[in-house]
Amino acid sequence: MKQLENKQAQQKRLSGLNSLVLRMTPIAAGCAVLLSTATGTAFAQQAEAVKNDAGAVENVVVVTGIRRGIEAAISVKKNSNSIVEAVSAEDIGKLPDTSIAESIARLPGLAAQRVGGRAQVISVRGLSPDFATTLLNGREQVSTGDNRSVEFDQYPSELLSGVTVYKTPDAGLVGQGLSGTIDMQTVRPLDFPGRTISINVRGEKNSLGSIADTKDTGHRFSVSYIDQFADRTIGLALGIADLETPILDNETGTYEPFSQSSVSGVPAGTFITAGVKSLAKSGTLKRTGFVGVLEFRPSKVWRSTLDVFASKFKQEDTNNQFEANLGGYNGSNNPQGFKYDAVTIANGTLLGGTASGAYPLVRGQYNKREDEIRTVGWGNKFKFDTWSLFADMNYSHAKRDEYYLENNLQLRNPTGGALNDPALTVGWAPGNFATLSGKLNYSDASQLYTGNTIYGYGSTRAPSVEDELKSFKLAATLPAPGMLESVFSDIDVGVNVSDRTKSKRQPEGDLFAKGTPTISNDLLYAPVNLGFAGSGVVPSWNVPGVIAKYFDPVVNNKTNNEAASRAWDVTEKITTAYAKANIESQIGSVTVRGNVGLQFINTDQSSASQVSNPDGTLSPVNDGKKYNDTLPSMNLAFGFADQQTLRFGVAKQMARPRLDQLNSGFDFHVDKGTFLPSGSGGNAKLDPWRATAFDISYEKYFGNKAYFAAALFYKDLSTYIYNLSQTRDFSAFTAGTNAITNMGQYTAPYNGNGGVLKGIELSASVPFSMFSSALDGFGISGSTTISESTIDIAQVNDTIGKIQLPGLSKNVSNVTFYYEKHGFSTRISQRRRSDYVGEIGKFNGDRQLRYVVGENVTDFQIGYTFEEGTFKGLGLLLQVNNLTNAAYETYANSKDRQLEYAKYGRVVLFGANYKF
Repeated sequence: MKQLENKQAQQKRLSGLNSLVLRMTPIAAGCAVLLSTATGTAFAQQAEAVKNDAGAVENVVVVTGIRRGIEAAISVKKNSNSIVEAVSAEDIGKLPDTSIAESIARLPGLAAQRVGGRAQVISVRGLSPDFATTLLNGREQVSTGDNRSVEFDQYPSELLSGVTVYKTPDAGLVGQGLSGTIDMQTVRPLDFPGRTISINVRGEKNSLGSIADTKDTGHRFSVSYIDQFADRTIGLALGIADLETPILDNETGTYEPFSQSSVSGVPAGTFITAGVKSLAKSGTLKRTGFVGVLEFRPSKVWRSTLDVFASKFKQEDTNNQFEANLGGYNGSNNPQGFKYDAVTIANGTLLGGTASGAYPLVRGQYNKREDEIRTVGWGNKFKFDTWSLFADMNYSHAKRDEYYLENNLQLRNPTGGALNDPALTVGWAPGNFATLSGKLNYSDASQLYTGNTIYGYGSTRAPSVEDELKSFKLAATLPAPGMLESVFSDIDVGVNVSDRTKSKRQPEGDLFAKGTPTISNDLLYAPVNLGFAGSGVVPSWNVPGVIAKYFDPVVNNKTNNEAASRAWDVTEKITTAYAKANIESQIGSVTVRGNVGLQFINTDQSSASQVSNPDGTLSPVNDGKKYNDTLPSMNLAFGFADQQTLRFGVAKQMARPRLDQLNSGFDFHVDKGTFLPSGSGGNAKLDPWRATAFDISYEKYFGNKAYFAAALFYKDLSTYIYNLSQTRDFSAFTAGTNAITNMGQYTAPYNGNGGVLKGIELSASVPFSMFSSALDGFGISGSTTISESTIDIAQVNDTIGKIQLPGLSKNVSNVTFYYEKHGFSTRISQRRRSDYVGEIGKFNGDRQLRYVVGENVTDFQIGYTFEEGTFKGLGLLLQVNNLTNAAYETYANSKDRQLEYAKYGRVVLFGANYKF
């Protein structure tokens, strides 16, 4: 009878799951069914095991490698009072992926956005990276980007021991995000039994092959040292990681936006692009990271920890590019009517054709970027008889310096005039490279001149960002009052004070050449093959060398409106006070743990920038705002029989606006026809995003070996930040102008109505030995998330129009199959996400929202670790990242209006690690 009831219960679970499976991708659906079946089978096996274990002596099995990382992560999730996800290192210096962002992106409900082929920023539960915050050892971090979101490729995975993602708020966690809080952790040396040294070496090769002056090979090296001294009262951990990897890609792109412009040969009302390009990128990325941890524990009363992290990041690359304007623009060249002689049109959009009268360019776009991050944190914990005290200081500093140079070449006739191409063939369609080929020969560098092309001689800019954060935290854990002891185990109280300033500058200028020479042979690199786009071979060259040899000295002296508003400082002074009661109780046979708490946050935000006046002068402008937020939260975890946990979370949440949105600078002008004032820029008076969140999660554990979880989340955003146009008083700026009124339209970020974000998550990790001993060593781990939102965002730019919530993929899933036994290990992992709106860097250094085609990225690895004998501790590893060379593609407000299509190659890594 009992067996029949168990079977019926299992069938009922499967029936409910199958209805959800219909909405998933095939792989995610298959995994969900398999994992559900696995947990059902394991229920029966666990019950049988209880019978057989009576009086038996348990054998202790020490797990290593893949299983060690999985079981450590399951333990973190199981024992947390909040709803969390975790990644744990398989061993010292061995997180499961070569990038920390790739490891995080495999967690349920999280997704990565690739930038330059690398997973760089993370979305949590369908919200853009703006809504999540990143901590290092519990301390908030600065960033090298224009905004708050951390660029995870700055943090070497070899130097981290794990990552915990908090999906529900905790009143004691300072610096929380609205979508989630990502806490990266380094090792604690006194937690290790003895001295440990680990060395990792890997070489890599990219399948695209060498491009221009860039080889297709690179390397990674790391070493970690952990030790204890003075009778284990002092612990020391040091780690260094060095990376040098080629930057290679094949790419095509079209001009944005697609508009209904009038071009000869194209029917009126057709959406067209004004240009197309093909390019092969070449360059090198170098990164050196350092982590140091010093622990001092002279007694059971006092434990002091000093954390140091530093990262130096250098990227140098060149777009070796062939490009044509398709909008009839010819600059100052000889007039020649541009027209399409044949066209392909579908659904009102021009998809290509043949054209004449265009003036193609061969371009070199050089970018050099250097980043530095420095973080120091010092925490001291004092344990007394009935209470404890924690004091922590944090300093974090980031700096980014970029240098961009653009050099244009163009064919010229013997009299000095530009040559237009008599037969240009172009085309673009979803799912493939665009095509661009000309009738003339663009491969001979001796016929390409550095003169005044349709886009001038070239341009330059030098963006720089500096971000500094100082904070101090004082917290205490106190015993619960006597009358509350039966419910609350203790009470946490604390205060955190932080001061953060972020600054950006972006001087710009135009380049001017000395005459119209061709490029000398000593500055030429190997020719670049753009055959993937039909563009043939084009020359490549040392762009800085050409600028230095043939051009006037570089002067960044632009004072146009856009350049003026790109210089700003934003300061935030934040005080956070909190109180949290920790719950440790029991209701009958059900255990209850969790917490209930309250955060009070005072924010003082201000910005200093400049306004560009109609007469070309600049004036300083300062603005800001103060506001308070009171954020209650509750986390409850009910423990039932058979290691079942039911979690509830409810909280009010907030996320402060993007730092670049708080820029007080703007462009001011008076219309020459209507004499009405207007402007556009930032808004230093923005309120934060605010939301009320509800979470529920059912989790079934099998020790730390396996688990199954199903979670529902619901966020009601009371406000959202939109780019809108509203009436503003310009009286402080109209004096001396011909404006007929002080009131005008100002386009900037504003607070508006929010909406609902909701979804469901399924996740599990199951070793196949739970089915049969014959399958020992095999296992699967996976998850799928389905999300939807009622938030609609009005048109933010001409390219994308009205959009869905940025960062939201309606389905995100991942799966990993692995085998590990007797030192041998292998796994294949796949992460998928559906289409979403992502933030992309534009050519001028600004950020732009575009639709990004959903991705399916597969990675593979195989390795062997010697477990005994002379080579004990030595491991060999072969990895293949981006196994299928998955493309990266963006589009405008319709998929047939392709904007970018790029492939970054398949990367093969081979190396060894040695631990002793």
